[in-house]
Amino acid sequence: MKTITCNGKPLEIANDAHLQQLAHALMPTASVVIRNGFQTNEDILLEDGDSITLIEPGILPPQDVLEHMMAARHSPHVHETVRRACVGVAGLGGLGSNIAAMLARTGVGHLILADFDIVEPSNLNRQNYYVSHLGMYKTDATADIIRQINPFITVETHTIRITEDNAWDIFHGCDVVCEAFDHPACKAELVSALLSNSNTIRIVAGSGMAGYGSSNEILTQKRMSRLYICGDGHTAAANGIGLMAPRVSVCAGHQANMTLRLLLGIGQP
Repeated sequence: MKTITCNGKPLEIANDAHLQQLAHALMPTASVVIRNGFQTNEDILLEDGDSITLIEPGILPPQDVLEHMMAARHSPHVHETVRRACVGVAGLGGLGSNIAAMLARTGVGHLILADFDIVEPSNLNRQNYYVSHLGMYKTDATADIIRQINPFITVETHTIRITEDNAWDIFHGCDVVCEAFDHPACKAELVSALLSNSNTIRIVAGSGMAGYGSSNEILTQKRMSRLYICGDGHTAAANGIGLMAPRVSVCAGHQANMTLRLLLGIGQP
């Protein structure tokens, strides 16, 4: 007999058990079969210690099974690390709303979200909201979206304008904070407040993502020991140059990816 893990629980199987045959026997309705982090349709001979995940379409599994499914896609050490992490998102506009959703999909276990604004129609061209969110505080709307992505994530919201005086109180427990403000003065206040009060917190900020210039100009750069800047560094919204979903989302992806790298202990040259 061999022992494997199936959907997070130990299972004894015959020495000659094959993946697809076993999957069909255990869960005939499974639409996705994952072995050791890789989705496959091959009927592979299972080895002792293998981990398999069987996923039924359209069904929310219990929390422990969902955790196992997430770990199967991310690889276990990655998922466990991000699940324990706390990340703040300061500002929930085009950058922040998209960053928060990406971090939720990445499996960050605790998100602290802060913004004072409400969702309005002009936000829908680039921000991660829907018509159903119009008139809601962006904190509430983003929390609603995250609950639909993963209802087991801890989401803490602060519907307040972030200043140099309150930033530390809100974000002091974070491993990483993503800065997603519109105005340079607000960016500077947040960075100053967090870096001056902590020797460990890291900040991933955005600068320059307006218009429809080349996506290849969006970069991630290390500016200080605990400060990283994502964007092209110069393209701001101006007359004839608006903020548009593709380029804003590219920059948000850079910020979310840099956050993931930092949580995993990977730096940036």
